[in-house]
Amino acid sequence: MADVKQVEVVVAHHECATLRVGDVFLKVDADQTRTDVEVEAMAMAPVPTPEVLWRKPPVLALAALRGTALGRLGKPSIASPAAWAAAGAAARMLHDAPLPPWPGRSIDEIASRLDGECEWLITNGVLPTDLVTRNRRIAEAALRPWTPVFTHGDLQVSHVFVDGDEITGVIDWSEAAQGDALHDLAILTLGHEEHLGDVVAGYGTHVDLDVIRAWWSLRSLLAIRWLVEHGFDPFLPGCEVDVLRARM
Repeated sequence: MADVKQVEVVVAHHECATLRVGDVFLKVDADQTRTDVEVEAMAMAPVPTPEVLWRKPPVLALAALRGTALGRLGKPSIASPAAWAAAGAAARMLHDAPLPPWPGRSIDEIASRLDGECEWLITNGVLPTDLVTRNRRIAEAALRPWTPVFTHGDLQVSHVFVDGDEITGVIDWSEAAQGDALHDLAILTLGHEEHLGDVVAGYGTHVDLDVIRAWWSLRSLLAIRWLVEHGFDPFLPGCEVDVLRARM
């Protein structure tokens, strides 16, 4: 690393930051509980993950993965249908693995937070009332009993790396927990509805598409305030607000 002439800021906000220094990613997180979860989840996961090079709190050093991200929210994915199917197969492998020992959020906790975020969006005039109300109604379908599986928790398309049609690794495991399998599939396809069929084909079993669409609405409603407060723009084309508008 001594010969590296440039440091790239991958993402940064007041809670954590990720830097790329040559072939090493440095994650700096003020909450070491998240890092504890990430390290343990990567050790348990039956899918490729980054190699942990060293850990000196608050810094976690991870080796870079081969290939590129499957895609980015708000931009068309250039990955092949086979790569998207491989992502679905990787999700199925994870969901079939033994559960992590820590629980995820309960349905009641998610519903309570959803109510609070919807109220904030309407009260502060961030989104039209009918847009929030319509998507809140759709989101209800996700709030049903599920059989807990080992979930990544934030399986967004930029966290899955591919080289050709091969999955080379999955990053950012700090939200891994017991949870709903369809939540992972929904986050993976958020803003990339055209690839849902490929993911489901790779997943290899029947899934309830209405529940996946419900998670799209739920995830977007929950994310907007956080994004705004952390300097991100959910109103960009193809991002969270457009996902909500597509449900109208």
